[in-house]
Amino acid sequence: MLITPAYAQAAGAGDTNSMLMSLLPFALIFVIMYFLILRPQQKKVKDHAELVKNIRRGDTVVTSGGLVGKVTKVVDEDQIEFEISDGVRVRQMRQMISGVRAKGEPAKESAKDDASTS
Repeated sequence: MLITPAYAQAAGAGDTNSMLMSLLPFALIFVIMYFLILRPQQKKVKDHAELVKNIRRGDTVVTSGGLVGKVTKVVDEDQIEFEISDGVRVRQMRQMISGVRAKGEPAKESAKDDASTS
């Protein structure tokens, strides 16, 4: 025979350990991908959702298409209306807002509050 009995016995003994060692690089790659790719992406999505939720009238926003305008009205949970030029108002989905450049002043509650402060 070509294979001696000593080599044949050594090959069968380390089977469990070699299987664990062959799967270890795959687990290590998954952990590295999680910390380098998935976790920062989840943080970015969470930050964007918070940014979109806090848009108020008077904010200067930038859309994903590159338009820059001042928010004139928050229509509902999904849409805002903003002015890109004098008299030119556009409705946009909130999720399409890529950034807020300047926070505006909060809108006044009502005309009754204005009369009481004057």
